[in-house]
Amino acid sequence: MLKDEKAIVVFSGGQDSTTCLFWALKNFKEVEAVTFNYNQRHSLEIECAKNITNELGVKHHILDMELLNQLAPNALTRSDIEVKDGEDGELPSTFVPGRNLLFLTFAGVLAQQVGAKHLITGVCETDFSGYPDCRDIFIKSLNVTLNLSMDAQFVIHTPLMWLNKAETWGLADELGAFQYVREKTLTCYNGVIADGCGECPACVLRRNGLEEFLNGGGR
Repeated sequence: MLKDEKAIVVFSGGQDSTTCLFWALKNFKEVEAVTFNYNQRHSLEIECAKNITNELGVKHHILDMELLNQLAPNALTRSDIEVKDGEDGELPSTFVPGRNLLFLTFAGVLAQQVGAKHLITGVCETDFSGYPDCRDIFIKSLNVTLNLSMDAQFVIHTPLMWLNKAETWGLADELGAFQYVREKTLTCYNGVIADGCGECPACVLRRNGLEEFLNGGGR
């Protein structure tokens, strides 16, 4: 697609961002990844991201975003907050206000420094748990804002935006990365690599998508 250009992948080491990393490696001449340390509940997330980028030979940036932890306490940063789905129209306890806004903004600043025009993120409106900063309209709006604020011509790519979890597994399979994504990534809110704890909302979503894919869905 854009074999002669450079891209930055917003990278957590999870299923979605790792699938996006493989997608970027297929579609761009040069790829770098950026991971944000916001004092996540499980530091293993950052170690997982380091291991994957090291194995794939991708230059990896880790940026300090601990201020986000101070401003937006939530279940992903505080062990005393229970991981649970939203009830009565409320957002899940795992929602981090402003996270994707800040991550993509800082990814844009980094991209300008390293000469990249493309930003890639694994947000998805199909299985997005109601997070407002995973919606397509937000990404399009931020893309315009980033370009205006930095006088740049960034393009934010969202390869998973309209895919459900089964289809995301299918994309990983098309990219030749199915087994790698299944065994090496960390999606679990309880910090268990690969198939996870099997009980938290992230694991349930991942497992249900996997089972649907293995049964012929998502292809």
